[in-house]
Amino acid sequence: MKRPYRSRGLTLIELMIAMTIGLVLVGGAFKIFMDSSRTYGIHETESRLEENARYVYSVLEADVRMAGYWGYAKGVSGIIGTTPQTDPAATTLAGAAASSCGTNFGTDLGTPLEGSNDRYTLGCVAYQSRFMPSADTLTVRRAGLNASAVGANAIGPLRICSTRTNVSLVNTVNACQADQTVAENSPGTIHDLVVHTYYVARDASSGSNVPTLWRKSLNNVGTVPTFQDEEILAGVEDFQVQFGIDYTGTTGVAQQYVDPVAAGALPSGAQIVAVRLWVLIRSDTLEPGFTDNRTYVYGNRSTQNGTVNDLTSGSNGGLAYQPNDHYRRLLVSRTVMIRNVLGT
Repeated sequence: MKRPYRSRGLTLIELMIAMTIGLVLVGGAFKIFMDSSRTYGIHETESRLEENARYVYSVLEADVRMAGYWGYAKGVSGIIGTTPQTDPAATTLAGAAASSCGTNFGTDLGTPLEGSNDRYTLGCVAYQSRFMPSADTLTVRRAGLNASAVGANAIGPLRICSTRTNVSLVNTVNACQADQTVAENSPGTIHDLVVHTYYVARDASSGSNVPTLWRKSLNNVGTVPTFQDEEILAGVEDFQVQFGIDYTGTTGVAQQYVDPVAAGALPSGAQIVAVRLWVLIRSDTLEPGFTDNRTYVYGNRSTQNGTVNDLTSGSNGGLAYQPNDHYRRLLVSRTVMIRNVLGT
């Protein structure tokens, strides 16, 4: 006689083995998910840093390349109405505001490029009066790329009147047209005057202690020129500059790259024909579990001078940077050739 069939369940040991296998599989899936999320976050941060670098250079490169552009004229030996920074302040055209960042700082058109090394030297205060003391500055002077669409009777702060034979600094369109009619019986072009100084401040408009690339810009809104701060990009921690110098002033080829110099500091006859730029950009937020202990060597920052983990001290110029914190960073360098050297 057959015994009745009995259904059997899992034993305790079998159940524990199944649960253990299940936990291992769930744990593995969770680890894969966490690793993927962390990798995605890293890639997103790096992509944003690269995007920010592209944006910064889209601003800097276009501006720097056109330094010394004055419209029609080429080979101009002098610009009518320009005033060197070594002369007494000129207020006839520009008003006192054009000297607010330094004597004739806004009207020294004979100096299309200048800068300062490891310090902020402008007479006008930086954003929130908190500049990054060991970063460089770079000043660009030129005419606006497009002719200004202004009426015949327009009165403005500062514009460039450009013909094929001369360039003059004016503050009324009528004056420019009259000059051109007498000189060559044909109208020239009117361009806004562009004066930009790039620098790093320790704060952004969105909050304090966020290093940011700013620029002082000679504002052509209204009838009186004023220098105003324009925010370029938050997260720029350092900005270093070197000038490529043609000491003969005849070849257009850089024979040496030097730290940025102020107006009048170049040897007689020398020209700046290229500008080498370094921009150090950090991530928006701290990244737990990551430490940036790399040593950044760029510009005049060299390990031969030592290393430093803080850029907010004025004594840190020329020292390599080793932050040892939890921000990701991207250092990008680019050399920009100046189009308008040798009057071309």
